[in-house]
Amino acid sequence: MRLLAPFVRPLMLCFALAGTSALLQGCVPLLIGGAAATTGIVAVDRRTVGQQVEDKSIEIKVANSIRSKFGDSVRVTTSSYDGVVLITGDSLGNDRKAEMTEIARKTQSVKSVSNQVNIVKETASFGELSNDTWITSKVMTTLATTNEIPSRTIVVVTDRSVVYLMGLVTQREGDLAAAATAQVSGVKRVDKLFQVISAAEANKLDDSNRIFNKTSSGSTTPLGEAPAAATPASGAGVEVLPIR
Repeated sequence: MRLLAPFVRPLMLCFALAGTSALLQGCVPLLIGGAAATTGIVAVDRRTVGQQVEDKSIEIKVANSIRSKFGDSVRVTTSSYDGVVLITGDSLGNDRKAEMTEIARKTQSVKSVSNQVNIVKETASFGELSNDTWITSKVMTTLATTNEIPSRTIVVVTDRSVVYLMGLVTQREGDLAAAATAQVSGVKRVDKLFQVISAAEANKLDDSNRIFNKTSSGSTTPLGEAPAAATPASGAGVEVLPIR
């Protein structure tokens, strides 16, 4: 039974999410505006399962409301972490950002909104979206193999090669994650949307999750973290925005 422990919580989350909406059956990526969201899904992190379910519900509600109002004139991806909503994507021709932000703010349980939608003449191409997905994958791998970065609690969103990082982290963890991300090839900018917590708070949250991450060997290395690696340096030429 101990061998099954690492899979218990992800399965619980998958079933819980599936119950919130038919769109989530099988925990497949949500399609918005014809393009899959390039968000790294985190099954085990510092949020409770209940908060993860609520965040997924927020994402669906906000995305559906925006799509219902603007139709194919927008391509948006909505991401929520502990009630903090990030909106990325494109708006064709007209600046609809203020209206999108208001839609998100009025959604139940939303604490704050960061609207990063681009005003463009043409929405991102299939090639650009595929590249964003590839960058997200590389960033997640990098975070998971870099020492002192709690990759299990960081959500990665990429849009037009700009990487947005969300999660509950300490100041040091956030800085290390941004520096590691900046080194990934293809990343143009790193935007930190972290919620900063103290080291004591982080340890408390990690302790509550650790029983789900133990292996049969009794290892206590947190899921998604490397046992050892060099501290990353900032990527040359990549803008890293401060935590906000």
